Amino acid sequence: MEINEKILEKYAKVAVTMGVNVQKGQTLILNTSIDAVPLTRAVVKAAYEAGAKQVQVNYGDDIVSKYHYTYQDLETLKTVPQWLIDSKLDYMKDGTACMLRICSDVPGILKDVDGEKLGKAMQARAAAMKELNAYTMANKIQWSIVAAPNAEWAKQVFPKDDEETAVSKLWDAILHAMRIDEENDPIAAWDEHNRTLAEREQKLNDMKLKKLHFTNGRCTDLTIEIPDDGIWAGGNEKTTSGIVFNPNMPTEEIFTMPYKYGVNGTVYASKPLDYNGKLIDDFWFTFKDGKVVDYGAKQEPEALKSLVEFDEGSCYLGEVALVPYESPISLSNILFLNTLFDENASCHLALGKAYPMNIVGGTEMSDEELAAHGVNLSDTHVDFMFGTADMKITGFDQNGKELSIFDQGNFVF
Repeated sequence: MEINEKILEKYAKVAVTMGVNVQKGQTLILNTSIDAVPLTRAVVKAAYEAGAKQVQVNYGDDIVSKYHYTYQDLETLKTVPQWLIDSKLDYMKDGTACMLRICSDVPGILKDVDGEKLGKAMQARAAAMKELNAYTMANKIQWSIVAAPNAEWAKQVFPKDDEETAVSKLWDAILHAMRIDEENDPIAAWDEHNRTLAEREQKLNDMKLKKLHFTNGRCTDLTIEIPDDGIWAGGNEKTTSGIVFNPNMPTEEIFTMPYKYGVNGTVYASKPLDYNGKLIDDFWFTFKDGKVVDYGAKQEPEALKSLVEFDEGSCYLGEVALVPYESPISLSNILFLNTLFDENASCHLALGKAYPMNIVGGTEMSDEELAAHGVNLSDTHVDFMFGTADMKITGFDQNGKELSIFDQGNFVF
């Protein structure tokens, strides 16, 4: 399907100016897919028009990646050449880089790949990329993620439609979530949306919450403690040098970090999770003093096991995010099978590394200092959805006062 050129230009401008917010003289590192060539070209043009010094384009192909994981031996897969890291890291170190990803993933693409082999390869690659990933996790640079459809993904989202119709429907759904149509000004729409998220974020910060209690009809009964100096964030963010950007587009969430050892109870996922190309479904976790002590899944249980056992920190939480049920992506009733969208249709949690920005002074702390503040450390960060239409969230402030946060799946304020 050929996407309308005017719409493509709008999308590219939103991604470049509202998303990664390319500054004059910067290098844009653009990680993209061969299924997103038209949008990639439009983004490159928009980036140069915004003043980029250069755009470094790195194309990926899910099918080729599947062949790599299928046929390469484990030692080869675990080897990450230093030049590959340095090709991005060098720009990060001199402060001239920003990074944008155009994702066009095929859900479940690696379902036939040996799970143990895949898990060990992912562990090695995450460890090798740790220094590089720290630049985005700590907001040392601008970064953003947007999406473009592909035929395989579209057919999974709309299985009853022919390929062309499915791709067209997925484009429409993505553009709607991105607040883009032929007649509107999407920049103005995003400015307004960011203001709304900032107001809600401020209300949560003003509450000085110490603890959250989640319950719903799916038997979720989970209590999460928040660090005393925890910070709620959402919508646009700032780099450590003060440049505003939107890290996820679309976004509907307000999020913070849990206190590493303060999570207790059981949570049931409300949507499938595409984890490393394997679609995990109907799964749950039980936590005690922050740690996952029991878990299960009806679909891809071994993939879930590899997530929980990824490293020392992957069995603890690094994020808790609140998303109202009555938000655009949720009300579309579309299961995208892509975390970028599905996490913005549902309250979600993340196993693994916490964002340092979610604690006062965190972006300036060493790993040792973060750990001393009860911040979870890990080489992974994986979101999963647990929000429902009947979700109830009760908060407790520093004095133990009970505060209603969610009722029937939505904010009460």
